[in-house]
Amino acid sequence: MLRVEDLSVSYGNVKALDGVSLEVAQRGVLHGVIGPNGAGKSTLMDAITGRRQPTRGRVFVDGRDITQQSVVQRRRSGMSRSFQRTSIFPGIRVGEQLELVASQLGEKDLAGIVDALELGAVYDDVADSIAYGDQRRVDIALALVGQPSLMLLDEPAAGLSTTETVALFEHLAAVVRQRNVTALVVEHDVDAVFRFCDTITALDLGRLLASGTPAEVRGNPLVIA
Repeated sequence: MLRVEDLSVSYGNVKALDGVSLEVAQRGVLHGVIGPNGAGKSTLMDAITGRRQPTRGRVFVDGRDITQQSVVQRRRSGMSRSFQRTSIFPGIRVGEQLELVASQLGEKDLAGIVDALELGAVYDDVADSIAYGDQRRVDIALALVGQPSLMLLDEPAAGLSTTETVALFEHLAAVVRQRNVTALVVEHDVDAVFRFCDTITALDLGRLLASGTPAEVRGNPLVIA
């Protein structure tokens, strides 16, 4: 589904990513990316989605080399992205913005997305008037519109309480399986990642530490250290 080969990104003399390779073999998988600040997690997301051109390496989705594709080309070919800061339209009704994006991307099951993320209660509300946890779910809903095969979420639980984080990951895990989407999730709440993700990659200082099942990554001496 997703294969990253020897991916490197440099900012001058600083290597933000240094030869990272990872693979997510199937659809319907929640894959977590963990690591301390400065590990290269967001840079990895930027390189996969085309916001940052790698200095070395390649990115494959469904066996296709997309390394040279633009952000727009990747979005229209089935890749979506959400960011650390919520990327919704604050002054527009929730339903209105979802419908707008759905019409642009040919989404035929918007009601299914709304139901899966339990957004019916806020559908007619202006986005900046709803709770922050609801706004995060709207953000994920926007990323789901258009039936993407691959969804990248950068710290979707940022700013949420522990209870809200668990609820968000429960929704996310259910949506990934129901809609057969592969989701790559960068998250600092390691407990949530180990509890809900099927597979995990750990980074440090731009390099790959470990990749595998939660049990394999949790028991890796480099990750523990």
